[in-house]
Amino acid sequence: MWIAGVDGCKAGWVVALARLRGERVDRLSVRISPTIRDVLALSPPPRIIAVDMPIGLLDRRQRGGRSCDWAARRILGRRASCVFTPPSRRILSATAYEPARREGLSRQAFNIMPKIREVDRVLTRRLQRRVVEAHPELAFARLAGRPMRFNKKTPAGRRERLRAITKALPSLSARIARLLGEITTTLPRRVVSHDDLLDALVLALTAMRMCGHEALRVPEAPPRDRRGLRMEIWY
Repeated sequence: MWIAGVDGCKAGWVVALARLRGERVDRLSVRISPTIRDVLALSPPPRIIAVDMPIGLLDRRQRGGRSCDWAARRILGRRASCVFTPPSRRILSATAYEPARREGLSRQAFNIMPKIREVDRVLTRRLQRRVVEAHPELAFARLAGRPMRFNKKTPAGRRERLRAITKALPSLSARIARLLGEITTTLPRRVVSHDDLLDALVLALTAMRMCGHEALRVPEAPPRDRRGLRMEIWY
């Protein structure tokens, strides 16, 4: 059985693919997919795809966003700023920042609106059975038993997150190191960054937990948006 962790990157989507044998990961690979449709077309199809992108959107702006965004921030404490407020459907089609800014959307959230639209266009209630929203910082906090101390863009932050992943997958520590080395030496930063890969890897662990019925989500009883999509975050 295959699972996947997916994170947006400058070239599209970085996908960490893992094969499960019982409760153990016995194969691990990484690929870059240009579009989310390419991710969904992977063969064999992953049983669970955990993606770091909002799924399920409010019709209109609410301060702080969805209930799952609020809950995630409470868990992360000092790392709460890592959870941004997604756009409402009212401004999802905006291509200029000013109308989005008037709705209270941050520049960071506006910059990834094309990817949010890309996911929103393909997601259905049926597809959400295997494609779920997850958050890397929640996943890392669960691995470490606390929120990460350092920003993921810093060397200290990368080391901290790598330690958390390799502790969870000790038998694959050498493979993970090779994958990170390949990213660093073969792909320019304009394609994918070191932290993109770490995020995808930890989301694959969330997908693995979902297969084992060990994953958590916020909120426990998620509301649905007007398209019937659950507004939830798994970790």
